[in-house]
Amino acid sequence: MFGASTLIVKIVGSIGVVSAGLDLGKEGPMVHIGTCIASLLGQGGPDNYRLKWRWLRYFNNDRDRRDLITCGAASGVSAAFRAPVGGVLFALEEVASWWRSALLWRTFFSTAMVVVVLRGFIEFCNSGKCGLFGKGGLIMFDVSSVTVSYHVMDLLPVIVIGIIGGVLGSLYNYVLHKVLRLYYLINEKGRMHKVLLSVGVCLFTSACLYSLPFLAPCTRCDPSLPENACPTSGRTGNFKQFNCPDGYYNDLASLLHSTNDDAVRNIFSTSTPTEFHPISLLIFFALYCILGLFTFGIATPSGLFLPIILIGSAYGRLLGLVMGPYTNIDQGLYAVLGAASLMAGSMRMTVSLCVIFLELTNNLLLLPITMIVLLISKTVGDTFNPSIYEIILHLKGLPFLEAHAEPWMRNLTVGELAAAKPFLVTLCGIEKVSRVVEVLRNTTHNGFPVVDHGVIPPAEQQSGATELHGLVLRTHIVAVLRKKWFLPQRRRTEEWEVREQFTSVDLAERDQKIDEVVLTEGEMDMYIDLHPFTNSTPYTVVESMSVAKAVVLFRQVGLRHVLIVPKYQAAGMSPVVGILTRQDLRANNILVAFPHLAKSKEREKSRVGHA
Repeated sequence: MFGASTLIVKIVGSIGVVSAGLDLGKEGPMVHIGTCIASLLGQGGPDNYRLKWRWLRYFNNDRDRRDLITCGAASGVSAAFRAPVGGVLFALEEVASWWRSALLWRTFFSTAMVVVVLRGFIEFCNSGKCGLFGKGGLIMFDVSSVTVSYHVMDLLPVIVIGIIGGVLGSLYNYVLHKVLRLYYLINEKGRMHKVLLSVGVCLFTSACLYSLPFLAPCTRCDPSLPENACPTSGRTGNFKQFNCPDGYYNDLASLLHSTNDDAVRNIFSTSTPTEFHPISLLIFFALYCILGLFTFGIATPSGLFLPIILIGSAYGRLLGLVMGPYTNIDQGLYAVLGAASLMAGSMRMTVSLCVIFLELTNNLLLLPITMIVLLISKTVGDTFNPSIYEIILHLKGLPFLEAHAEPWMRNLTVGELAAAKPFLVTLCGIEKVSRVVEVLRNTTHNGFPVVDHGVIPPAEQQSGATELHGLVLRTHIVAVLRKKWFLPQRRRTEEWEVREQFTSVDLAERDQKIDEVVLTEGEMDMYIDLHPFTNSTPYTVVESMSVAKAVVLFRQVGLRHVLIVPKYQAAGMSPVVGILTRQDLRANNILVAFPHLAKSKEREKSRVGHA
């Protein structure tokens, strides 16, 4: 997910899809690009070049890798929107499930460096050396020139925008969910189906972008504008002459034949009450709703921010046209509020989204009404379905835990959950190499409980285990097998012996596989002392703990494994009864194993509804 090949494909693919004019944003891929760079730095670079960056591999542990990826995601948002504070808050609100104070200043430092570098490139490119890069400076959609004045009566259309944004956002999520499920079925059929689907969407997009402006009427240019300002003859600008005589422009072509960033600038433009016709805005809104639904999910790097901004700004500007003289708020500001409301209604972000829009538009006077719109849109959207991010996480099956446990999880204990899983695999403190290899090849577990049985620990006497020594990771065991650090007889090793053979860098390797280890018959009959490589103080919970509390523990501490110990340990009983991972605590996985809980879930919903 964060490899060097993924990074290259994301960069090249993002350039291609944005240049092709597809209804996809570059913001999502830039977040992924930032996380790829951060992950590669943390693990010492790509596999083939790690010797050059060996000193960086000291960061290749769970905590530092998680922090680096969070900083990379924040940097991606900062680079996409030129919004450093918004990037930090985005990482806090959407990316990280485990946050601490040290991570705050680290992400802030990362986004600050992004803005400094961006500013330097923009200054260098001011003379047109870099094409359209840097257009608009650090403020992408500046509306600071407009004085925002509104009265109590203006709050009514603002509330309406928030309600419409919540309803449309939830409807957008629902339809997109259905489309993505269909696309996944198509993409699973092979590469050729992926390519044909992408080509079909590209052809449909190109046909719509070219043909639909013929439906829009031509508009006479404002005589107060300079002679060469309307229509625009360059690659950018507000006025396109498409299919119109001299002195006229096509307002729909001005939106469809520009880059996505220019389209947003055009529709956000203030003090232009007659620049866009209602029919053009309505066509633009309908088209981008369709393109947004059918473009996201094809085999290309894609983001959701910009398509949703374009859809929301269209209906916001339409509402501004309808209000006309009955409001003091400019149509361009209505477009800004519409974009914010649809994003909150679909993505359910509040604080980070508010700051991102302030940094995008550079108008602090919009803060109060933007906050109202965001809160209303999120509240309305939450009553219908989850956010678009949660829907995508569910479709991909990623083990991202919800912020709050489901109420029905209080009725299930971790012991019952462990009993429904496949058999538990444990290892002895001093284990035979052949058994270790067999366990690794026949299981996909990433962690194994280590138990001790006294002086003689043969595998046949596991039922007599009396002590839980800790938890050993698969990667550490494979590292020992690769170095062939074996013992000819059963004995405990000293700490200095291990330090002579293994460094922290050796044990930080993640991509080692058991299939790559080649052992002789003599080596298979030798022994491994797992005690030095075992975490002797793992997190443990009693089997009577509720699953709801286990979910809270995983989220707040950022755990990967939790061992379940028995409430009462009789003689001859194993000191560990199970092991939990993030996958085990996903609500859908639990409901598959315990179907009767689905009924209690429905009863809980109906009880809340009646209340």
